Formats: sequence, C-alpha cells, structure tokens
Amino acid sequence: MSTALIWFRRDLRLADNPALRRAAAAHERVVPVYLHTPREEAPWEPGAASRWWLHHSLAELDAALRRRGSRLIVRQGDDSLATLRDLLQETGATAVYWNRLYEPATIARDRAVKAALRADGVTAASSQAALLLEPWTLLKADETPYQVFTPFWKACLQKLAPAPPLPVPMLNGPERWPDSLSLADLRLLPRIPWDDGLAAAWQPGEAGAQARLEQFCATALTDYAQTRDRPGQDGVSRLSPHLHFGELGPGQVWNAVAHAMDGDPLADRSAETYLREIGWREFAHYVLYHWPHTPEHPLQERFAAYPWRSEYADLLRAWQRGRTGYPLVDAGMRQLWRTGWMHNRVRMLVASFLVKNCRIPWQEGARWFWDTLVDADLASNTLGWQWTAGCGTDAAPYFRIFNPMRQGEQFDPDGGYVRRWLPELAKLPASAIHQPWTLSPDERRTMGFIPGWHYPCPVVDFAASRAEALAGYERIRAG
Repeated sequence: MSTALIWFRRDLRLADNPALRRAAAAHERVVPVYLHTPREEAPWEPGAASRWWLHHSLAELDAALRRRGSRLIVRQGDDSLATLRDLLQETGATAVYWNRLYEPATIARDRAVKAALRADGVTAASSQAALLLEPWTLLKADETPYQVFTPFWKACLQKLAPAPPLPVPMLNGPERWPDSLSLADLRLLPRIPWDDGLAAAWQPGEAGAQARLEQFCATALTDYAQTRDRPGQDGVSRLSPHLHFGELGPGQVWNAVAHAMDGDPLADRSAETYLREIGWREFAHYVLYHWPHTPEHPLQERFAAYPWRSEYADLLRAWQRGRTGYPLVDAGMRQLWRTGWMHNRVRMLVASFLVKNCRIPWQEGARWFWDTLVDADLASNTLGWQWTAGCGTDAAPYFRIFNPMRQGEQFDPDGGYVRRWLPELAKLPASAIHQPWTLSPDERRTMGFIPGWHYPCPVVDFAASRAEALAGYERIRAG
C-alpha cells in the first residue's frame, strides 16, 4: 500500500485543498505534516501576532484531522528538505504533495525541495490553492507584467471561472504514526500573555473561517459598497487572516458570494465591489512575484532618494502606541495592538500619516504591521505601504495625503469608532472628537478635559508637515 506525505504550510484547511485531494486520490495512506522552519522565510519570519494565529490554527487543523481518524505530525528545524527526507524514511512514503506559496524565499525553497526529492526518486507535486490565478499566467500584450490594477483585474475576469470547492477526501493513516512535537514545543504563543484581545476578536481555524464567511454573506454583503469605509460598523468581511493562513481559499469566497447573489456576483454592485478586494489580493501577489525586491525597496527607484526625517524614534514610538494626538490615527493603532487587525480605511490613513506627515520611511511601518497584524501577508503588506508612499505599482499620487480630521468627519461622523478605542475622548462631542484641540476653554472645563494630560497634543502640525512632504516629493521629481 502506497503512502504519501501532505505538507501543510499556509493552506490549513481540509476542504478545497487540491494537494490533500491529490494525495488521497493517488495513495492508500496519507500522513499530514507541518514543518516549522521560520528561518527559511528570512528576513520575513512570522511576527508575534501571526505566530499566535498559527498556533491556534494548527490546533484546529489537528482536531479536524483527528475527527477523521488522522492527525497532524509536527516537526521543526532549519531544513525542510532534510525533515521531509526523515519523514519519508520513517513512514515509507514515496510522494510529497503541497500547495504553492508565492513569497520570494518560499519559491526558492520549494523549487530546491522539489528538484531534490525528484532526484531521490520521490514524487513531488505542488498545486494551486492560495490564488485564483497563477502570477506567471497573465501578461500584457507586450509580454510584460501589469503595473496598474484596473487592466490587471479586467484581464483576470476574462479568465476567471472558479470551480466548485473540492470536498474533504477520505483519509487513511499509516499503521504506525511517526513521532510528533506538541504545538507547545514550537513556542508560538507569547511568554507574557498579551493576547486576550486577539482571543476575544477571532476564531482561528477552518470552522471559524467558514462561519465568518457565512455571516458576512448573510448580513453585510448586500450593503458592502455603502458600509465598507465605515470603521465603526461591521461592514467588511474580516476574512484576511483566514485567507492568509489558507483556512479558506479565494475560490471558496468567490463561490459563496456567487451563491448569495444567485449565481452572478459581478452583476451586483456590492458583490462586485467586494470581489475587487479579492482582486487586489491577487494583484499584491502578482506584483511581489514579478518584483520580488519590493518588500525592502521602492518599485519606483527615484523614491530611494526621498529625504526622510533623520531622527524619528520618538515620533515612531508615538505612532506605534497610538499617541499622535490625531484621534482617528490613534484609534486605528490601538485597535491594531488590541485585536491584531485594523480596518482598511484606517490602515491607509495611519500609513499616510507615518510616511507623509512624520516623514518616516515606509519600511518602518511595514515592519510594525508585520509584527502586529494577524493577517500580516508579505504581498499585501508591501503593496499597501508602497501604494500609500506613492513609490509602488499603481501607487496613490504622491500628493495625496490623507487628512485625519476630514477622514474622521467623513467615515466616523458620530465618533463611535474613536470613542471605542480612545475611551479618554468618550465625553467629547462629535464636533470635536476628531480634533480635540478645538474645544473652547469653557468646554474643556465643563468636561474636565486637559489637552496634553488626558490625551496627547498633536505630535506634528498637519498643514506644515504636509507642506514638508510635498517639498520632499518635488525634490526627487526634479532630481
């Protein structure tokens, strides 16, 4: 009886898992394995929030496998190939199956593993599970990659016809299971507990992903176009961490939205708007695949000469802690710290503030997001920060600088989002919630509010910092 290893990575689900399906179809016995080798992803090893999610997602995957008479074998080290070879010898397996990843380090690792295993005479096969389209299958007429989202997405839509999700296959394990580490051995959880806010906000795992998808389709999808920019409302899907860890695939999302729209999701404005966000995720991976240097370096080379602030440690710390004196910025940063997530509208604002008002390099913000987001995804994180900084593909115009006060008035008009995350401002009227420095002396006395004491004064002057940012952009344009 033939045996295969199914190598789980960031595809932590049983349903709609092509590699798992192939292994079960071709072999009588399947051994699910997870190899914890973070150094192979250097310099982008998973951050603290991602490690927290990974622990719980792996626990859910193992529980789901055990309900089907299987289990997850966990190993760790610095060499996936050596560990796979050990497992092949221990189990007598003759094949390894996995689903593809698309970061530069994992692409290089997987190519080397596949070549080495095949040289050993082992079947080594990878499948597509994380994306709707492979990044190398779509080019412009001149055979160059797309750099603008809209034509990219139009080209995608001409090819997209996601198949129905694959069912969970029958799984038969080996007569004798190889040894496994416990999840605790991986030390993914924080030594000093700070994760109660994450636990209250999320349900990692395939079941949690499916529940969240169903809830979104039932309650928020039809109004998505109208509510998606309101951070104080539950108007977005919050599926990004589930998609990142592969507890849910984009094809499953597409099919669920299509089912909710009676088969034609692109005919409905809200559904089409939401699926464009799935398209942006595809575009992020596409850009990273074709320009693998972008996590560290601007796509537009002239931005390497931008005159960033030379001394910024205190400003960066104020931004990280949500103490800039701009309420909507600070509310977003405190939501991030508490829950490991931030609404996309606010992500754009806090990024714009860091890069353009504080003139701090976008790489500093990308690194902070990488450590604190449960959905920290190298492709999406890189695309988002370069877009805001104006130095990437399809980037925001360099002169677009988000105004925290106007953004608050437009997207959090009653101040509910700010009050939730900045309780020290809870008593302020809506007219002042996004700019507390405008309170009159009488209002301050009445409410017992002292600027600089109860809440920080602005760390930079918005108008002056905007002018400095634009001057810096003019310098590199002229240079």
